[in-house]
Amino acid sequence: MPEIVVTNRNGDLSTVAFTPGLTLMQTLCEAGFTELLALCGGVCSCATCHVYVDPDSPVALPPPGEDEDLLLDGSDHRSERSRLSCQIRLTPDHDRLRVTIAPEE
Repeated sequence: MPEIVVTNRNGDLSTVAFTPGLTLMQTLCEAGFTELLALCGGVCSCATCHVYVDPDSPVALPPPGEDEDLLLDGSDHRSERSRLSCQIRLTPDHDRLRVTIAPEE
């Protein structure tokens, strides 16, 4: 089964198996990462599922869409690596994707 590597807000590293077809947000929530609030349930309207994607991950992601980009603009913690995890639909190609949960706003 493919896996992602997650660093939580405390700096703890975890490896989590994922089901292709789910979003990164769904996977993180199901794995018990409670600091990822995901208040809007994944409809790209709140930015509480903000993560940083490691640039050394084995797969390149497409750039954020317009709605995602606008929501990230409102974050005090935005970086060039910022993404909303609800907007990343996982495929087998995402095996070993590395992400860090962004600080809380």
